[in-house]
Amino acid sequence: MLTLIHAPLSRSTGVIQLLDELGALSEVEVRTVTIRRLRSGTGEADPANPHPEGKVPLLIHDGVAIRERNAIMLYLTELFPAAGLGVPPGDPMRGAFLSWLAYYGNVMEPVFIGQFAGIDHPAWRATFRGVAEVTAVLRAALERGPWLTGDRYTAADLLLSGVFAWAPEAVPDVPEIRDWIARCQARPSVARTQAFDA
Repeated sequence: MLTLIHAPLSRSTGVIQLLDELGALSEVEVRTVTIRRLRSGTGEADPANPHPEGKVPLLIHDGVAIRERNAIMLYLTELFPAAGLGVPPGDPMRGAFLSWLAYYGNVMEPVFIGQFAGIDHPAWRATFRGVAEVTAVLRAALERGPWLTGDRYTAADLLLSGVFAWAPEAVPDVPEIRDWIARCQARPSVARTQAFDA
């Protein structure tokens, strides 16, 4: 049995979208919880949320909990491989796919949260770099192909473009990145996910 711990209009919304893309949303019990909201500071942790930090998303599969959005997305693409949103072992693009999933949590999100929080410290920049470096990395990848791993849309595109869907003010003035975001946001799963969260 699959259960997703979810808060509408949060980081777990991308997992709802991925489940829609995978054709698997009907196979998952979605449990809605409340969370503390970063931007507004409103809300509170829900005592019914089994996540050890009171966050979302949390995926539970037959009693085993998987947390962190990039790990959940990798897990789901491997659980539902027929949709083609992952990259299987042995595929030449597997390394790039895994690297993008890790880049999201290890670099991209910290950079944008740091910018939002006004963090500017030499140790921070040495570890995560900054928005200019993230922009350069994305631009270089998107100059080679329409998607991060080349010629097809994957969960990596969904995950990384989600940063800009939530913070449109952060979209860099770079045509390759703007066009990529537009392609990602034009997918039918986006509108269906918005309706789900509403």
